[in-house]
Amino acid sequence: MTSELPSTINTRPGRPIVASVLTLVRHRQLHLDALVAGLSRQTCLDIELVVASMQPSPPTISPRVPFPVHVVDVPGSRLPLAAARNAAAARARAERLIFLDVDCIPSPTLVASFIDQLDASGRCLLGEVRYLPGSLARADITGATFSDLLTHARQHPARPPVPGEGWIAERETRALWGLSFALTRQQYQAVGGMDETYIGYGGEETDFAEQLAVDGIRLGWCGNAMAVHQYHPVHTPPLDKFEDILGNARRFYHKWGNWCMEYWLAYFVAQELIAWSPDAADIRVIRRPTNDEIQACRQPPEVAFA
Repeated sequence: MTSELPSTINTRPGRPIVASVLTLVRHRQLHLDALVAGLSRQTCLDIELVVASMQPSPPTISPRVPFPVHVVDVPGSRLPLAAARNAAAARARAERLIFLDVDCIPSPTLVASFIDQLDASGRCLLGEVRYLPGSLARADITGATFSDLLTHARQHPARPPVPGEGWIAERETRALWGLSFALTRQQYQAVGGMDETYIGYGGEETDFAEQLAVDGIRLGWCGNAMAVHQYHPVHTPPLDKFEDILGNARRFYHKWGNWCMEYWLAYFVAQELIAWSPDAADIRVIRRPTNDEIQACRQPPEVAFA
């Protein structure tokens, strides 16, 4: 259940909107500020920003941004990520939907590249994301150009480098992560959006990718659509999300007959928290992690990703 907040910023009547950028926020105001600043430097500004707010009070956004901004309220004590993406997509006015995590700062060409390659490819396109370390001060991020930020960012070892031009096909369905991807409204609606029965961390993006595959919508990587990911603390393994991961992994298995987030489940097995194997039909909880174990999994600032 969603409701639009009373603030729609900078409506700019008469300006064509060729893409809607959609993001989700819960208590990440500084990250949102940097995302908005990055969008304000796009080579294509014929856009709108839709912010799905999963927090009690709406986020603060300057009325001087060069594009319309709409905020929709998405209630829920546990992170309602799927519902928030659906709410943002429902509010969007453009045919092209660009989902960008609030922790991401887009390169100046991200929007224009997604627009061009969505039209050329007919696919759901993924954008490359590199990770900033926690040792980089907020002041250094605020005053930096994207090129400067990129010198500090690290590539995720599980993600391929993306060519600078055009797009390339991706055969692996589970390559879709929620950080940065784009597709058309028609494609999003064809699969029914995201499954809102996934609550809390994990699983909803993998489920969405499976739905796309069933509907014959293939994936690809978009060149010149780079973003850098702003640091937030990382737990490896994510014992702080233990209940969410188990619940959503079970939901995924019951729907698709196979498991998602297997790497985290394997971590939990190694710590003797659960009994599980890839061939199992369920997860048996042996014990739940203690607060001390959860805190021990928190990584130092130089660890930018799990």
